[in-house]
Amino acid sequence: MNETYQCERKEETVYYKIGLFSKMNRVTIKALRHYDEIGLLAPAFIEKFTGYRYYTSEQLPILHQILALREMGFTLDEIKQIQGGVPEKELLQKKKLEIIKKIAADTLRLAQVESYLSKSEASTGEYHIILKELPQVIVASMRTMIPGYDALFHVIPPMGAEMERLGCVCAVPEYCFNIYHDGEYRETDIDVEICEAVTEKKADSELLTFKVIDCVENAACVLHKGPYEGFPKAYNAVLKWVENNGYEIIDNPRESYIDGLWNKDSAEDWLTEIQFPVRKIC
Repeated sequence: MNETYQCERKEETVYYKIGLFSKMNRVTIKALRHYDEIGLLAPAFIEKFTGYRYYTSEQLPILHQILALREMGFTLDEIKQIQGGVPEKELLQKKKLEIIKKIAADTLRLAQVESYLSKSEASTGEYHIILKELPQVIVASMRTMIPGYDALFHVIPPMGAEMERLGCVCAVPEYCFNIYHDGEYRETDIDVEICEAVTEKKADSELLTFKVIDCVENAACVLHKGPYEGFPKAYNAVLKWVENNGYEIIDNPRESYIDGLWNKDSAEDWLTEIQFPVRKIC
């Protein structure tokens, strides 16, 4: 049979076999069959006895719309919405915003890659800074002034004992962190709030306050492995990253203690995450 089929009922209409229609439009037969299955583009005519599928030139605008929208990143479901009556302009505007957001995200990733590749003095060295969300948490909180970081080893045990007395249950995964209300790294006279995530609030005591700390949408975070004396290097790495990548710090930094004296024999194995709440500068 010829590649084209002249319909007896409509002599002016030329029907193209699926193979020829596929070649004409550079789309696979498999794709055409799939478009038929999901209701995007059905054949104009199917021979009763052979099952051969035929298409007409009148279907070309429909196919070209499908292919153009696919090229722009539209899903088949979104294209079906347009065919179902949703204004094409409305979905194009939505897609435009999605692409703009993706470009912004990719631009940030590119800046991060360039930052890591850089060997200049502004480089963050061995520290890798990431952006992530800090979840909303209920905490048992104790705010105090300490003369230096070593004092934490003496302050935290009484806090743990008070939590046990009040029947506190630690959240899972555990999230133990300090908030430094000085807003910067200090070696002496440190205004610190020690927080332990718990499953529910208890009545406040002389030592502890219970409260909800809101979610932080974006925090610039870096892992520091080793003794706490090395924190200044980690802090400087985050501050350089924030400056170089167009962010600003919007709240006090946190130190999240992952591994420490309680589970590691060597201070070299202590692991802490420094967390700075930030936002992108417009």
